[in-house]
Amino acid sequence: MSVKATEKVQIMTELVDQTETGLLECKVCFERYSQQKKHRPRNLPCGHVMCLECVSSLAHPRNFKLECPFCRRACKSSETSDCLPLLHLMEILSPSVTNAPVSGRTVGTGEDMAVPASHVLTFSLSFGGWGTLINPTGIAVCQKSGCVAVAHDGKKRIKLFTFNGSCIQQFGERGEAGNDIIYPTDVAVTLDGHIVVTDSGDHSVKVFDFNGRGKLVISESFSLPWGLDTMPQNDIVMTDSEAGVLYRLTANFKRGELKEVKKMYSNLCNPRKVAVSQISGAITVIEHLMAKDPSFGCTRVKVFSADMKLISQVDSFGLSLVFPSKLYASAVAFSKEGHIIVTDSYNQAIFSLGKPEEFPVCKPIITHGLSYPMGLAYTANNSLIVLDGGDHSLKVYTTC
Repeated sequence: MSVKATEKVQIMTELVDQTETGLLECKVCFERYSQQKKHRPRNLPCGHVMCLECVSSLAHPRNFKLECPFCRRACKSSETSDCLPLLHLMEILSPSVTNAPVSGRTVGTGEDMAVPASHVLTFSLSFGGWGTLINPTGIAVCQKSGCVAVAHDGKKRIKLFTFNGSCIQQFGERGEAGNDIIYPTDVAVTLDGHIVVTDSGDHSVKVFDFNGRGKLVISESFSLPWGLDTMPQNDIVMTDSEAGVLYRLTANFKRGELKEVKKMYSNLCNPRKVAVSQISGAITVIEHLMAKDPSFGCTRVKVFSADMKLISQVDSFGLSLVFPSKLYASAVAFSKEGHIIVTDSYNQAIFSLGKPEEFPVCKPIITHGLSYPMGLAYTANNSLIVLDGGDHSLKVYTTC
């Protein structure tokens, strides 16, 4: 190696070292930032950054107020947010390696828990990643074509992948005209292969065919349309997070004709993700309760029968009574056997809550290799696809 080349390497090494010291270190506790909970970088409203542990330490235990140690501006801990530029920089400088999950290990206890063989999942492959996907928000599997639909923040808002990770289609222009998508929050695929997207940017639901042609825009004075799933009758169930309502959308998707928008249930508390059992028609909704913690508040999982009778419900505290760690449910799906499966973004894990009639049990089925799970979808052969917002990827797990 020439002298100039050696000097360049030394300069680059010094720049990386300076970056890690100057940018990737909390200036309050001087600990290095990480993508894990404890030292995750958090933005304050004033623009300064500190780790989550310092935010929690400085916040008042009752009113959760704190003063920025740099500029003294007051704020609430719930007003802080993940510092995405630093998280992305850490990902570039220290790319995470996806580890296969170790079945049977519990989260946060250091002890082992037996997991039934029917729930054991083995890591198969990962695809996507930063650049291919940008801040993805929802996934759905098309049983008809055998592909995965992903909603994300790219120029083309919807991407379709094969199960081996090849992108075969992308559509949904970023914009505010016609069938453009401003900000997608979730995606579903109908039984006849149409892509349905909730757009919180203009409070609408938009339907596309498999080639990306706009078929229908539903704007029925929704407040904040969020979660989506397909019902056995090929209707769409949708949550309106701000209005606290669960809607049923009936349409002829091929012709682009809306037939009915019906309120199925009201008085929900910030409902987000929703899932429908294709076996029984049972519906599970995740509610987001009042946030007090700077990073994670409290969630509640509600289970309804097909005729919308409340079967059961449990919140984060209730789940902590059957599992020795706080759980924060961020997404939900039904397995082929009818088990309720949830992502836990607090512990970076996936749990089975059992069938509606035995709800809630709490069995970990994936405990390793995830950084911020926020979406779930099952394939026809019962493989599980997890949307990981931490590294903007899709991770596929197969049953043993």
